[in-house]
Amino acid sequence: MALNLLDHSECELDLVSLGECMIRLSPPGHGRVEFAHQLEVHVGGGEYNVAYALSRLGLNTGWVGGVVDNPVGRLVLNHAHSGGMDTQHVVTLPYDGVGREARMGLNFTEVGVGPRAAVTLYDRGHSATSKMKPGDVDWDLLFDKRGVRWLHSGGIFTCLSETTRQVAAEALKAAHEAGTVVSYDLNFRSKLWSSQEAIATTKPLVPYIDCLIGNEEDFQKVLGYEIEGTDENLKELPIEHYKNMVRQVAKDYPNLKVIGTTLREVLSASENNWSAILYWSETDTFYKGPDFERLILEDRVGGGDGFASGFAYAFLTGQDPQTAVNLGTAHGALLQTTRGDTSQITLKELEHVAGGGGARIVR
Repeated sequence: MALNLLDHSECELDLVSLGECMIRLSPPGHGRVEFAHQLEVHVGGGEYNVAYALSRLGLNTGWVGGVVDNPVGRLVLNHAHSGGMDTQHVVTLPYDGVGREARMGLNFTEVGVGPRAAVTLYDRGHSATSKMKPGDVDWDLLFDKRGVRWLHSGGIFTCLSETTRQVAAEALKAAHEAGTVVSYDLNFRSKLWSSQEAIATTKPLVPYIDCLIGNEEDFQKVLGYEIEGTDENLKELPIEHYKNMVRQVAKDYPNLKVIGTTLREVLSASENNWSAILYWSETDTFYKGPDFERLILEDRVGGGDGFASGFAYAFLTGQDPQTAVNLGTAHGALLQTTRGDTSQITLKELEHVAGGGGARIVR
């Protein structure tokens, strides 16, 4: 039961992401928002980040989300275009001059250091993407006429509103029927919805998904699975018990071909132990990525998106599951060495690190 990807010659786009893109405002360095005199501007969003990274790695990608027709909305589009992304199917809403009807979502993010954790403060109510509704996007044009090999979405988009839940279902079903591989990052956000809402919404989507991504909390809060031997704070993860849970998920949903998760041990806000595993259901095999012990973090935001884009790149370029988890793990690690949510990593850097290359100076 391999990933049956559509041929590149039949499709305009290798991958399209469906999700929200926001403006991130961060104090320079490790500053605090309440004492900031200036803020760095970044663009990013969970699903958007995957398409952006893959475009940097040389694939043809697109993004579907919502923007408002004002300079802030155009800032997002300019960022996407600078990365080579297709935005033909972005939903543009009029700007009413105030943002009562729709606006661009913001988040204020402090980059943690040492014992002080990173913090994100959302300011995303009434965002343009949350206003998306069924029928806004011509999925027949995107999947059947233009052709897309891979669709990526996730729980951050789905949880935004009742209508984005409907759009997610509409998109995943259309992609599945067109033969497009579908990946979905569970990405539970307790600030945006409850576990009960997440489970009720997500379970009906899983039959349309080929590649499922999530950590131990995601599987508990979004799909209702329990992992034997963990406490409510998930301080320790017995890896064999986690594998048993993944196998149960695969048994319950035999359409799932790949299940991936990052393994993050937080030593401090500045250092993490980082790795990942990937389950390949065809052979009931787990593949483990390289261990990045005491990984020095510049900015931890987006590491999981880096993993998702790295392993998607491997499969889209015809590589095997072990290579996929190696590239995903390495890309997630590298992404956390730069500021901002989106990837600044080149394919040459990625292949060097995934292959075990060191960090000697490049002259």
